[in-house]
Amino acid sequence: MRHFDLVIIGTGSGNSIANKRFASWDIAIVEKGAVGGTCLNVGCIPTKMFVHTADVAGTPAAAARLGVDAHLDGVRWTDVRDRIFGRIDPIAENGRRWRAERNANVTFYQGTARFVGPKTLDTGTGEVITADRFVLAAGGRPVVPDVVDLESVGYHTSDTVMRLDALPPRMTILGSGFVAAEFAHVFSSFGVQVTVIARSDLLLRHEDHAIASRFTQLASGKWDVRLSRKAVRAERVGRVVRLHLEGPDGAEVVESEELLVAVGRKPNSDLLDLPATGVETHPDGRVVVDEFQRTSVEGIYALGDISTDYQLKHVANHEARVVQHNLLNPDAPIAADHRFVPSAVFSSPQIASVGLTEQEATARGVRFVTAEQAYASIAYGWAMEDNTGFAKVLADPATGQILGAHIIGPQAPTVIQPVIQAMSFGLDARSMARGQYWIHPAMPEVLENALLNLPLD
Repeated sequence: MRHFDLVIIGTGSGNSIANKRFASWDIAIVEKGAVGGTCLNVGCIPTKMFVHTADVAGTPAAAARLGVDAHLDGVRWTDVRDRIFGRIDPIAENGRRWRAERNANVTFYQGTARFVGPKTLDTGTGEVITADRFVLAAGGRPVVPDVVDLESVGYHTSDTVMRLDALPPRMTILGSGFVAAEFAHVFSSFGVQVTVIARSDLLLRHEDHAIASRFTQLASGKWDVRLSRKAVRAERVGRVVRLHLEGPDGAEVVESEELLVAVGRKPNSDLLDLPATGVETHPDGRVVVDEFQRTSVEGIYALGDISTDYQLKHVANHEARVVQHNLLNPDAPIAADHRFVPSAVFSSPQIASVGLTEQEATARGVRFVTAEQAYASIAYGWAMEDNTGFAKVLADPATGQILGAHIIGPQAPTVIQPVIQAMSFGLDARSMARGQYWIHPAMPEVLENALLNLPLD
């Protein structure tokens, strides 16, 4: 068996580890799919390219209230799709070719890896290898729920739905999280009749309750939103998929030409046969790691969706930098910082969040005060005629330390960034609001005013 200094499983954020500082290391990289991982191929990047196109397609419908008469002639789906993947697919292929053919100290294996003994890996190519160190960066995959006959009717996940051959007249989306919300926006903006099926009584229920309630209200005005429903059976009748539901009013059926399953994602740890090498996992499959991203086995690290609570590319990138440092400096390791992890939902409207929600603060017994500010109350909100967006902030009443921020409205992921910076560097609400200029009239004023409205001691 060939022995390596380092084996990296997965080419998402794990692919960034083996840079020029590892030029003297003998490294193996194993990948079961396309190089670049979830973000590049089936996640963040292509979805946001679709979202931006959907935002453009949706602009005429929102223009009338501004006095602009515009209309959408149509969406050339295959042109949209091929523009996006015509850019992404070559990046993935070039990345594979570079690792496989031009990276002198890296041996690339295209296969599904699994451990067959302590630090002994079957690469899925017929070759078994060993190494002193491993990085588990194999990511995750969509969850498929236990619905009778679902497998037989044919369905899509986020991995496949972006490569449809044609837009369907109707689409049912099973799920109520960020993946469901983003694809509902995309396909409805392109003219598809969308039905969203949620088990809970809110969409995006993990967001602050005020944000989730507003989003659910707005979504219900655009899509056929079915709350508190359980999917129990699926069937296909010709070209139509029928999803049988149980809800507050009893049984019902939803029909559409395409079904998108978007109920969540799970780590790929089960594919690696981790018990064979002694790596511990949580009950939900996530690999157990300490603050230095070390697993229960010396020399084996893990990062990203396979180990973290946060299925976010910026978290995986941060953890990859931590692992990279700790591989090079095992006697002076650094810890990952997960204190203030922001997230965003690129639907319509957009949502961004960082820190505690009000319900989390209450559950933990954390003292807080809160304030909200509407987009409609600031000058740029007037310009946009936005009557639904708002910012909400939470702070410690005694110290003014910002505990959380939540925004729903145009460009929310951009508007929230100053709060992430303030929380990360310990800037309190008073200092943030009063200690700098805020451009007038610009959207960040919604944050400025929310901070000023906090009833601090």
